Amino acid sequence: MKLVFSKTNLAKAVGIVMKAVPAKTTMNILECILIDATTNEIKFTANDMELGIETIVEGEILEKGKVAIDAKIFSEIVRKLPDNEICIETDSNYTSLITCEKSKFNIAGKSGDDFSYLPIIEKDKFITLSQFTLRETINQTLFSIAMNDNNKMMTGELFEVANGILKVVGLDGHRIAIRNIELTSHADDVKVVVPGKTLSEISKILSTNAEDAVTIYFTNNHILFEFDNTTVVSRLIEGEYFRINQMLSSDYETKVTINKKEFLDSIDRATLLIKESEKKPIILSITDGSLEVHVNSSMGSLNEDIDINKDGKDIMIGFNPKFLIDALKVIDDEQIYIYLVNPKAPCFIKDKEESYIYLILPVNFTAE
Repeated sequence: MKLVFSKTNLAKAVGIVMKAVPAKTTMNILECILIDATTNEIKFTANDMELGIETIVEGEILEKGKVAIDAKIFSEIVRKLPDNEICIETDSNYTSLITCEKSKFNIAGKSGDDFSYLPIIEKDKFITLSQFTLRETINQTLFSIAMNDNNKMMTGELFEVANGILKVVGLDGHRIAIRNIELTSHADDVKVVVPGKTLSEISKILSTNAEDAVTIYFTNNHILFEFDNTTVVSRLIEGEYFRINQMLSSDYETKVTINKKEFLDSIDRATLLIKESEKKPIILSITDGSLEVHVNSSMGSLNEDIDINKDGKDIMIGFNPKFLIDALKVIDDEQIYIYLVNPKAPCFIKDKEESYIYLILPVNFTAE
């Protein structure tokens, strides 16, 4: 096999597929990137058996063939080579010679025949949306999922399509993040749970251009993303997702309209006085025309007033500040609406159309 690439194209392709190379594995072949130039196009593939990525790379095929190369060393070599033409050629023992200007690397490769290709996915059920929208949706919800495996279902996100609306939900037992996206083209009804790791990695390679589309295919066991020259396949999390609709009451006793930036900045300042070990809540005291942010810790105290519009009852309620900050950071609106029932019930931050909904559970506090 003998292939020639520009440094830019090669580095981009390696960066994409590296996201599916496992950090630890007992199968050495999975630590490799498969370079397949047996047809008229060059494909790079990585697969950790949960998540697989394949991308077509622009380059010149001088001799056809395929080889599996250790992903870590290959990516480091490509990254540190000069910005010039890079040639990769392999001999009958799969040893790969990587040449760029005056640099020549010889690294051991493996037979590509042992590599695990991506599963073949039936393309019956699918939706199409812009890459930008999918990327934004992931970034606006993924922070709410659980980081540990105590409850596998909480480490993924619900993707539910019904009546032309894609609903994406993440939750961790303390908060829920929901985005509702109106789909403008063909959309089959589906309900699946996608691993958070898959969504985290895919968000890094999606385009920020609103014109670029991504098609998502669904089966009972897998989800497939197709965009640009890249294919991403992931296993789904099996099981029934949580019934969140019963948690989404529209009843409220207090509605607050507040400037998002002022509120976010104030909470940010309050966290300066909160040690991680103390887990002190911030307390919001809501009265007519004013929301007071209050924190009292071993480091000191803060009181800060923000002008608001309030409908309904006065209320004093405590929150983990991180949960409020995470939600506020991903909302683009200048004015936001906060709905509250009582100091022990969840608070909702949502827009009038409910294109986003953030539910946050309050924490108990002692009124000083």
